[in-house]
Amino acid sequence: MKTWKCEICGYIHNGEGPPSPCPICGADQCLFSLMEIRSESPAQVRADTWQCGICDYLHQGSEPPQSCPVCGSPANLFSPLAGKQAVPTNNTAIRRIIIMGAGIAGITAAAEARRSSPDVAITILSREPAPPYYRLNLTRFLAGDVSESELCLQPHQWFDEQHIEFLVADAIAVDRENRQVRLRDGRLFVYDRLVLANGAHPFIPPLPGATREGVHVLRIRDDANAIMARRASARNVVCIGGGLLGLESAAALARHGLYVTIVEGFAWLLPRQLTPPAGRLLQQRLEAQGIKVYCGVQVMELTGDESVHGVLLSCGDELPADLVVISAGVRPNSHIARQCDLKVHNGVIVDDRMFTSDPAILAAGDVAEHSGKLYGIWPASYAQGVVAGINVVGGQAEFNGMAPSNRIKVLDVDLFSIGQIQPEDASTICYEDIQGDNYRALFCRDGQLVGAVLYGETSLAGILKEAVESRRQISEFPELYRLCA
Repeated sequence: MKTWKCEICGYIHNGEGPPSPCPICGADQCLFSLMEIRSESPAQVRADTWQCGICDYLHQGSEPPQSCPVCGSPANLFSPLAGKQAVPTNNTAIRRIIIMGAGIAGITAAAEARRSSPDVAITILSREPAPPYYRLNLTRFLAGDVSESELCLQPHQWFDEQHIEFLVADAIAVDRENRQVRLRDGRLFVYDRLVLANGAHPFIPPLPGATREGVHVLRIRDDANAIMARRASARNVVCIGGGLLGLESAAALARHGLYVTIVEGFAWLLPRQLTPPAGRLLQQRLEAQGIKVYCGVQVMELTGDESVHGVLLSCGDELPADLVVISAGVRPNSHIARQCDLKVHNGVIVDDRMFTSDPAILAAGDVAEHSGKLYGIWPASYAQGVVAGINVVGGQAEFNGMAPSNRIKVLDVDLFSIGQIQPEDASTICYEDIQGDNYRALFCRDGQLVGAVLYGETSLAGILKEAVESRRQISEFPELYRLCA
């Protein structure tokens, strides 16, 4: 089975081909790309005789058959016949797995672990009481495009079918010596392997007035519900942060007839994904839609009494605000890892197999730092979850990194960004072209395409993505080579 990634919203689909359309954002099939994750199944137990766990058929050989010739059961339902000198591999000692976190990384790790090992006990510890949901759809929920029930990623029934224990619990500490996870209520859970997939939390700048009523972040479903409750009586909204989440939140709230202002400290919008010219084109488009934008200014204070009433800027302006949404990035939930002395930098440090500095503990998703990078995007969390799930039961899989790629639609504007778009030195050459409302920037170094930005016209996105990720010489792509001549 193949894995496909929606280039618009990041949705992951497993199947022989991509869906049509994307069930999350409605994107067409052509906007899906194939994801490749290097993996091998866990090493098999070797024996002379294997017994089918369904019909008891006996098979002679060093390995079980691919499927039972009697009942059709797959190889993983065969076990070595007792007394035949089976030679176990290391994964036979892995009987209990604890996964902290029920986001996409944790749920994917659980699914892959179960697929690889039908007998291992798997427990997921979740701080949120509801079943897992598509976090990337929260802004669409805020806009009213999807209902709360449509957010669901996996219903409770799925956990029963997979024989995975789902517990609403707050883990507060890990005892590495005794391999135990301690919960806030005092309970202890013993593990053979532990996966840290406990995500990240919103960063709230230390602004005066940040604790006033009406000041919110958008990270979990409860945040979205709180914003909608406040929205009912609000007229003026200020969204602090001009990144992806800030723009999506602003667009969602503007659809409800509110007066929305975006404040971004950088000199242009989407500074991680766009160059300054593209950011300015986007700003003009937002302002034409009635959303006011301030760039290159700092927030000094959130004014008011018990509730927020305004946002004071470094330029001296004070914006009226009944509702403030802060989108200033996230920070990994690394406190438990730090307390138990795992190696932590910004996030929990992992190798290509998602193992931490403790061979019994893996990490995946927003909490994990791989090769110095914190990805913070849905596709990377999914890929890391797959690798962690395979390896936690003794398999061999690797995560070799992922070029930061974003294909976005903001207020009906198509955007595409990939790779390194801020030149590190003079060896990087930028080829720019602006034609009306369409913009293109290609970044080349040592004969290779290392980054690209498209605004408006994005038909080149597929080949640009291939060129950056394959690291081939740009001369091998005639349609691109002429643009960089």
